[in-house]
Amino acid sequence: MAGQTSVKIPGHVPRPFLNGMRDGIPIGLGYFAVAFSLGIIARKAGLTSYEGFVCSLFTRASAGEYGAYSLIAINATLLELTLMCVITNLRYLLMGASLTQKFNPDTPLWKRILTACCITDEIFGISIAYKGYLAPSYTYGAMLVAGVLWASGTAAGIIAGGTLPASLVSALGVALYGMFLAIVIPPSRKDANVLMAVSASFILSWLCSVLPPLSHIDSGTRTIILTIAISAVIAWLRPVSTKPKAFGHIQIVKNDNTDGKA
Repeated sequence: MAGQTSVKIPGHVPRPFLNGMRDGIPIGLGYFAVAFSLGIIARKAGLTSYEGFVCSLFTRASAGEYGAYSLIAINATLLELTLMCVITNLRYLLMGASLTQKFNPDTPLWKRILTACCITDEIFGISIAYKGYLAPSYTYGAMLVAGVLWASGTAAGIIAGGTLPASLVSALGVALYGMFLAIVIPPSRKDANVLMAVSASFILSWLCSVLPPLSHIDSGTRTIILTIAISAVIAWLRPVSTKPKAFGHIQIVKNDNTDGKA
């Protein structure tokens, strides 16, 4: 458009690492409660509090850890443990691939890989919602707090053992699901496409869990299939416009966002 001038929107998030730590606190508190119940299971499998802490610090996956502790309890092989963890956590490959679209093109490969290693469902949620290019240090800060609290919850559960009533332990686990809904619902209210995808996810996930033969497929595998199918259909039906927004004679262009290299 003739006469247009371009202006750059200034960076919006100073100190992304500290902001990530701040945003990781509520996630970490929810993690602690859930990991506490995992710790009780880990103790029954014979793990010490130190072993449980290290295991959770490097795994950070409730389904994967639950399966691992269950297999450890029956003296399963390392190969069986590895295959189980890979199958139950395949969805993180999709999350990592999706997150690559949020990086500044100049972000080094090692920072991208390290960010992928920090992914959990909730950390992915706040990272993908980051405005502009994702600063890897933001994800590092969030995972530092959330990961330590997750590991600490497992260690605390092992120490406490089976002293708490099972009903109380189950109640503590509800916090994680409420937190995840708090991440999903706000963008669904603002974007009809997101609402359509989320609604389809809820409905199809339930149907696949009760209808044979889909109900016999591992939940992690079902998640991958549904994620690819729903995302592809939504992208085909409602593609996102890549045209820059213009207001009068001023065109808004993307900032280089040096935070994305942090």
